[in-house]
Amino acid sequence: MKLSALMTAVLLAAAATGAQAADTLARIAESGKITLAYRESSVPFSYLDGGKPVGFSVELSNAVVDAVKKKLNKPNLEVALMPVTSANRIPLIQNGTVDLECGSTTNNTARGKDVAFAINHFYTGTRLLVKKSSHIKNYADLAKKQVASTTGTTNALVMRKYNVEKNLDMDIVLAKDHADAFLLVETDRAVAFAMDDILLFGQIANAKNPGDFEVVGDSLQVEPYGCMLPKDDPAFKKVVDDTIIDLMKSGRFEKMYDKWFMQPIPPRGTALGLPMSPQLRDNIKTPSDKPAT
Repeated sequence: MKLSALMTAVLLAAAATGAQAADTLARIAESGKITLAYRESSVPFSYLDGGKPVGFSVELSNAVVDAVKKKLNKPNLEVALMPVTSANRIPLIQNGTVDLECGSTTNNTARGKDVAFAINHFYTGTRLLVKKSSHIKNYADLAKKQVASTTGTTNALVMRKYNVEKNLDMDIVLAKDHADAFLLVETDRAVAFAMDDILLFGQIANAKNPGDFEVVGDSLQVEPYGCMLPKDDPAFKKVVDDTIIDLMKSGRFEKMYDKWFMQPIPPRGTALGLPMSPQLRDNIKTPSDKPAT
């Protein structure tokens, strides 16, 4: 075999391997199992209640599972659940350990180089969770103070950039997950927790003394959340997108939103009382997977 022919064969083999690696539906069909990621403390999207994952994004995942079962004609498809953190969620999608991650993950162009995102299902921005007794009202009040955020999040990057631009000399401490970052504020090891505002409201709702805390500060940016799935897999992305679009068009999406954002939620039966944003209402009318820059 000539060198050029050998190279062609190698490239074709590599392309075939890549195509196979990205064929999530075929892998699920062959294994008889779909693996879903969940978060342990992303209230009200994906979190643990009595050791069981619950939340708005968990219900999105379950709807996708129903669609995959129907698509593959496998009503008894096994559903495996795997906890992930902000730091490992993208690598676990990339290496095929997890098929779908519906949690509280920002859809942006940087992440779009490594994974694909489904239709956006929420919009939020970075704000601050503080103790009311701290009298902190905005970012300028954080100068030379210890501030918590979560490893592997866009919020940590936003805060680092803002810290440099405004010369605030904050000491930004990164926790493993949102519950750990909240604990830093609760135990006075940090004066604020910088994160997506909805996740901050969720932490307060589940706090032992929710009246001690508040969410303050301007929203530094508006970002969409989307379910993550393997990159370059149009067949699986279509199933996920079609599922979310169907939920939006049928009215079920708004009912799910009302359940998790307006009504009392477990484990403490506290209501977040967060009406749907104009950005999300627009996305229901015209579904989009457009990323943040």
